[in-house]
Amino acid sequence: MDKISENIKKFRELKNITREKMASDLNMSVSGYSKIERGEVDLSISKIEKIATTLGVEISEILNFDATQIFNVQNNNLVQGIGARADNMHFHTDDYKEKYIKMLELEIERLTQIVKNK
Repeated sequence: MDKISENIKKFRELKNITREKMASDLNMSVSGYSKIERGEVDLSISKIEKIATTLGVEISEILNFDATQIFNVQNNNLVQGIGARADNMHFHTDDYKEKYIKMLELEIERLTQIVKNK
């Protein structure tokens, strides 16, 4: 169940959705929703289905999320070995990677504004 909780958190962060928004959409308290992400609650299939709907993903994506879909870990030089050649690697862009990059760009903008306002 911990893996599912981690996956829910990853999708929420990738989609730039706050815990407060998730809790509101799921008709629960923020502390109750936070317990889901920390793996402190046993989730029913119907609850996972509601979470998936709120996140705009399929249940199977939450159950089987693989970070390599976003980070392309299988093509990382550290994983491939120092002698791996770039032309032997397959680089691909998918929606999750693009959304993650967008989320990071927004966070950089937010932090830049904070620094400027000090």
